[in-house]
This record gives sequence, C-alpha cells and structure tokens, in this order.
Amino acid sequence: MSNKITLACAICLSRNYSTNKNVSTQSTRLEVRKFCKTCGKHTLHRETK
Repeated sequence: MSNKITLACAICLSRNYSTNKNVSTQSTRLEVRKFCKTCGKHTLHRETK
C-alpha cells in the first residue's frame, strides 16, 4: 500500500513536492535532489511527517 508523502527542502524548509511511497517495501525516509523554486538551485529534499 502506498501513502502520499511531502518533500521539503533541506535548506529553506519549503514544502515543494508531493509523491507516493510504498510503505511495505521502503521503511527509511526518502531523500531526493530536486530543484527548489525558493532557493533557485538543486537541493536535497527530504520526506516530512
């Protein structure tokens, strides 16, 4: 079963992206490098609660 999660920028903490994550196969928090509109560059985005 997949849950909807939100990704937040590690630098400015703005919540820019949302995606789905399969909870049964992935137990760790998702970390992806994506473009942050607020910072204006590619930064690390982490899964929020």
